[in-house]
Amino acid sequence: MAEASEEGPGPPGPGAVLPALNSEQQAALVAIGRSWEPLVAGPRVWRRALPVDPDLAAFPSRREMTPSRFARVVSMPPLPPRGGPAREGDAVRVRTRRWLLGAPLRSSAFVTERMRKALALPVLAADALSSVAYGPEALLAVLVLAGAAGGGYLLPMASVIVVLMIVVGLSYRQTIRAYPHGGGSYIVAGDNLGPNAGLVAAAGLLTDYVLTVAVSVASGVAAITAALPPLHPWSAVLGVLVVMVLLAGNMRGVRQAGALFAAPTYAFIAAMAVLIAAGVGAAVSGSAPAGAAQPAQAAAGASSVGVLLIVRAFSSGATAMTGIEAISNAVPVFRPVSWRNARTTLSSMIALLAVMFTGIVVLIHLTGVVPRPHTTVLSQLAHLYFGSGGLYVFVQAATAGVLLLAANTAYNDFPRVLSLLARDDYAPKIFLRLGDRLAYTNSILLLSASAALLLVVFGGNTAALIPLYAVGVFLSFTLSQVGMAVRWRRSAARHRRRRMALNVLGGSLTGLVLLSAAIGKFAAGAWVSLLAIAGLLVITRRIHAHYAFAWSALRLRPYATVLPTAPAALPFRPTAPVRAAAVAEESEEIPEEIRHLYLIPVATLDLAAMRTLAYAASLGQPVLALHISTTDEETRRFRAYWELWGDHLPLHILPSPYRAVIAPLIHYIAALHRTRPDLTLTVLLPEIVTRHRRHQFLHHRTAPRLRRALRYLPRVVVTSVPFHL
Repeated sequence: MAEASEEGPGPPGPGAVLPALNSEQQAALVAIGRSWEPLVAGPRVWRRALPVDPDLAAFPSRREMTPSRFARVVSMPPLPPRGGPAREGDAVRVRTRRWLLGAPLRSSAFVTERMRKALALPVLAADALSSVAYGPEALLAVLVLAGAAGGGYLLPMASVIVVLMIVVGLSYRQTIRAYPHGGGSYIVAGDNLGPNAGLVAAAGLLTDYVLTVAVSVASGVAAITAALPPLHPWSAVLGVLVVMVLLAGNMRGVRQAGALFAAPTYAFIAAMAVLIAAGVGAAVSGSAPAGAAQPAQAAAGASSVGVLLIVRAFSSGATAMTGIEAISNAVPVFRPVSWRNARTTLSSMIALLAVMFTGIVVLIHLTGVVPRPHTTVLSQLAHLYFGSGGLYVFVQAATAGVLLLAANTAYNDFPRVLSLLARDDYAPKIFLRLGDRLAYTNSILLLSASAALLLVVFGGNTAALIPLYAVGVFLSFTLSQVGMAVRWRRSAARHRRRRMALNVLGGSLTGLVLLSAAIGKFAAGAWVSLLAIAGLLVITRRIHAHYAFAWSALRLRPYATVLPTAPAALPFRPTAPVRAAAVAEESEEIPEEIRHLYLIPVATLDLAAMRTLAYAASLGQPVLALHISTTDEETRRFRAYWELWGDHLPLHILPSPYRAVIAPLIHYIAALHRTRPDLTLTVLLPEIVTRHRRHQFLHHRTAPRLRRALRYLPRVVVTSVPFHL
């Protein structure tokens, strides 16, 4: 029997721009449409009154849209000139943006942007694999505080960590199969333990991803400064520069960023293989080099190892497990069959991680190296086996490269988790917006800014950042394991008891690590992570409360809808177009000279949109509603809603295959103006006005942006129809 699979909701894509209306909302839409019928003229009257053919100004035209060979890239025409010096500045800005980020990708390019396993492994496993560079050192740094007695715990504790890696890896294989749309701990915990548990898991993941960028970059810079000590005072500056490089690379899209950053991961795997092989070969031949003697303060430490020190050491070494959940969060980026390819990639990652971690710990045990200032344990091992020659340089360069770019894993998963929160109304809707390259640009900017701030505050010091690191990731591990155990308990699938036992074991082990990290590292900085998680939990709950209030106010209700008061026939009679040469610039000075056309951009059919449509219809002038559609599916859905309402006013849908909103509207309005320069185009914008200014950023700011962009066009009037929450 095939495994039971529960396909949860996937990450929002370009088709998620238009919210779906449930049956209650659709019934309200029908009732509102019927109430319009006796108050306004029929749809044909409104269409005949239009002074223009809406299709004449369609945007983008076939000539303006120039797909590439594989129909992935769309070349956008430049925006209408704004006159004066701004024209040249805008052109330079557009050219610079295209040079840095590349041409926009069509929404249909999602399929071609998916990754094969050979590319997904270095992209999504870089964080986990790179932890080999600092995980064993973090474990050793605590054990040496107990002197020779602490060294005896190195191999047993490393063995427990490797077992924990394997158990968690097997558990996430089950998660991927059960939730093939991705989402990881947030979806699993929320689905099985309730929304609050899901939010706690998401807060832990978001905190962990920010720290992943900071720790990975700081560790990579440490590898560079170990080989080039004069650069050590500039660690924070170098770290911020690396974050800027990661920002630019990920703005170009998931697949292209992966292609750029894949080589360092494979180079690091090769470097670790060479180093471990050299160490094993030397041990077999009896010529293993010995590290320098332990520092005096370590040797003079306690001769016995206390429980608290073991707890601290174990939680520090367990940082080598960070990043294991990345693949379960990003299942949709794999080529079909996505979940099967994701499980295969996860298994490869766990095997590589366990072998490399074990190998490095064994080399530390054989050589007796200990942490030293301004250098790394990995650098010491490479120097002992290879001297200062080419292989040493290769190991250091590969380590620095993978650590600097391991943060790319967080750049893949942080935006996905944040977009899921935004989809569920726990984060601002701007984090649902996809950029030109099908990347969540706002989330990428937030992640980069947060990581850069941490690097500056902590001076790029890896040792200062590590104590903050384990709490968030093991919190999400634990909630995910417990959530899967609850799922199997409720399931009727075969082998559910065996699977539940695996998740219970994984949840127990990760829970112990979580407690040890929270207690053992609390004073060293873990309190910062706990405070950040609590703060994120409060913020997400408050955002959700505001959105619940807003949706309650905006939902369609027939008795709350403002109705038009227009007469049965339009008083406006369209006249023949006036030649452009005969139209003086801004010449309307008496009412008879003004010929109206009202344009209403409608994103979704809610009370704010209904109020704006009613206001326009009551004026008794020609009206044209506009909707920006990112996909064919959204076009069909919105047109179906419009016809359900009654199709009372003319509607024109503008395709936007690259998900832009402002540019298509500007181009369309500019094209209408060129077609009928004698018309005064009045753009009526539904605008949500919140009670508190701090809530305004939670709603789309289309109205102010469009108002600023259109003020340069003559005979275009922009006004807002406010809807107060």
